[in-house]
Amino acid sequence: MTINYDGRRFRALDGGDGVCAQYNQRGDLVWAEFEGGHVRRGTIIGRCDADGVLRFAYTMVLQSGEVIAGRSTNSPQRLGGTLVLREVWERFGEHAATGVSYLEEVPR
Repeated sequence: MTINYDGRRFRALDGGDGVCAQYNQRGDLVWAEFEGGHVRRGTIIGRCDADGVLRFAYTMVLQSGEVIAGRSTNSPQRLGGTLVLREVWERFGEHAATGVSYLEEVPR
């Protein structure tokens, strides 16, 4: 699935806690900034392969002041007419954890 992520916005499936990310893309380089809910500010940067799979590193500062860093692999799929990313993530350091999340594209 070839996807251009430039200008797309994503949030947790079913709205989540209000965190929304604005994606940018130039060639295979993809990056985004996000905030909302418990996140004061976050950034992601990584690459997109020919199938639309994203491999990211991320950092964020929470409202509590905690700093979180990690990586994720996001695989695109369609849920009805909505683009959804299946995000397999890993956090590093003091807040080490792993999990799977789903992000849905926010209509413009």
